Amino acid sequence: MDRCIVLVDAGYLLGAAASLLAGEPSRSRITVDHTALIQGLRERAESDTERPLLRIYWFDGAPDRVPQPEHRRLRVMPRVTVRLGALTRSDGRWAQKGVDAAMHAELTELARNRACSDIVLVTGDGDLLPGMMAAKEHGVAVHLWAVQAADGDYNQSEDLVAEADERRVLDRTWITKAVRAKELGGICAPPPVPRPEIAAILSAPLPESALASAERSAEEREHPPAATASENGTRERVPAPKGVPTPKDLAALRAPGGGQTDKQPASATLRWSSDRGWVDRPGVAAEPPEVASMPTLAQLTTAEQRWADREEDITTVGGDPFEVGQVFARRWMERLGDQSHLQKLSGMYPRIPHRVDGELLRYAARFGLLAHKDDQIDEHDRYAIRAGFWREIDARTTAEPASAGE
Repeated sequence: MDRCIVLVDAGYLLGAAASLLAGEPSRSRITVDHTALIQGLRERAESDTERPLLRIYWFDGAPDRVPQPEHRRLRVMPRVTVRLGALTRSDGRWAQKGVDAAMHAELTELARNRACSDIVLVTGDGDLLPGMMAAKEHGVAVHLWAVQAADGDYNQSEDLVAEADERRVLDRTWITKAVRAKELGGICAPPPVPRPEIAAILSAPLPESALASAERSAEEREHPPAATASENGTRERVPAPKGVPTPKDLAALRAPGGGQTDKQPASATLRWSSDRGWVDRPGVAAEPPEVASMPTLAQLTTAEQRWADREEDITTVGGDPFEVGQVFARRWMERLGDQSHLQKLSGMYPRIPHRVDGELLRYAARFGLLAHKDDQIDEHDRYAIRAGFWREIDARTTAEPASAGE
């Protein structure tokens, strides 16, 4: 058949692109426009082979072979088929399992069935050498594409390069049409403007204990503490105290005598949530009933809306942390019947009630923000998620008074 097929090892393509653009092979350091990438692969394949495209096979790994958001978006694109191997964690690193075997099986099967005249391989794995040789024996022309290496050297198996019929390099100019490096810090959008009440807390004088700790920390930086001998004779370094105020230090500012001049409730405290759930410290009072009763998005969403949300997540939501927070907040506000909850939430800035915050982070995890990050959302991504949430809340609460005045 006079047509071409493209087999893409996503781990190689995106890992090499990350090395080229961000200096390290971590895919979390890049942002990918999959629509532009697939279109670029199709146009390049049809141009190089002078054959119409039959299909692009996208091979990638996923935890427990469960499709991630990028895989769900890819598999609904025209002429794209996604094949998933396992993504396992070993010695603190993620590794793909079964991807090269799946590519080998697909390559040989396509050639044996004469499904095409040309096959484009985007990979560097030498394990595909037997499959490439078998395809050639069935009369298929094999084109091998490489991603430009960051150091200018080869990033493919030498045997694979030698066996290919045609070779091409996807250079930086081609790659940057669909892939870009994330900004340092991982925040892809500006944070919301700080509110005066929060600025007042952070600018207030610290308790004496925190100031003393900061002074000790400065001294220790100039004169590092000597190592001390432990019971078994080994030398251990005494950890230096942190000079940065803790949530407990900041909470003390809001208590009587803590340095805050404004009147604050005696039980006021700063409480922090995370992707691992909400933890109340012993002795901390429960949330007020009006906060505890604030509805979650799941409670406000019907079955029909849940289906529509899933379709929107697959087809239009890119997965940028800031954007994810905005989408979640927009849906929550649109379905909120009692608008008094919105005003209460706005007055709680920057803390999000733990039930809503936990749901927000679980929603963000659907977009692959847990992958390649030690099974937890990166600190900068969590900041960006919540910043996007508050930006959308602020946009609604500031627009409503203006509309009412008109």
